[in-house]
Amino acid sequence: MFTYHLKIEYLGTGFVGWQIQKNGLSIQEVVENAISKFLRYKIRLIGSGRTDSGVHAFEQSAHFKTKKKIKKKDTFINSINFFLSKYSVVILDIKKKSNKFHARHSAIERTYKYLIVNRPSYLVLDKNKAWHVKKKLNLEKMKKGAKILKGTHNFSTFRSSSCESKSPLKTLTKAEVERKKNKIIFTFISKSFLKQQVRSMVGSLKYLGEGKWTIKDFEKAFKSRRRSMCAPTAPPYGLYLYKVKY
Repeated sequence: MFTYHLKIEYLGTGFVGWQIQKNGLSIQEVVENAISKFLRYKIRLIGSGRTDSGVHAFEQSAHFKTKKKIKKKDTFINSINFFLSKYSVVILDIKKKSNKFHARHSAIERTYKYLIVNRPSYLVLDKNKAWHVKKKLNLEKMKKGAKILKGTHNFSTFRSSSCESKSPLKTLTKAEVERKKNKIIFTFISKSFLKQQVRSMVGSLKYLGEGKWTIKDFEKAFKSRRRSMCAPTAPPYGLYLYKVKY
């Protein structure tokens, strides 16, 4: 058997998310079908993690095993992308890995970015690709809030009630907020994240930035470890899986 690692870019709009589901089309399903069509037998594609409906990826990682050796990388990529051309999904790269490689379990670091467009006018070019916030956000307050999140903490406040993770303890090696003109970009890096953790953190930082919370309010909500204390979760369409490191 041969193990191959894929890097995949996609726009999550119109998909039910990464994982195959009965209620709609997923990214995993369309890529699996394309590869199976190329190889002429069914393969199983394993992703580095699930992304929710509407969430995008600059570089999702996935792997599959096959009895057939892929001899021509360019031919494979071009063929799969031809099959995927009617979807907002594209294969960026493929690499042969050892049979011990696992897209999810072998990952040592995941980077997520979240985009807010902070302006009065509604979105055209960034529609379904960013969260539109009209009220002017205080960048310095959000930076202070992000600094509180960095490190090893119990993130129960920012954990979805349907999260299946064994522990709420996670380590954020990076939690930063920056502004580029009217765009506010949040960057979070960790080995792994809880379900809806990033969107929950962004929603709470946005509360802080628009003055609905003080730093003390933010810290109190975070340290409460109670989901009910979290601000409304940020919408999925501003979230991007940016990179997975191995």
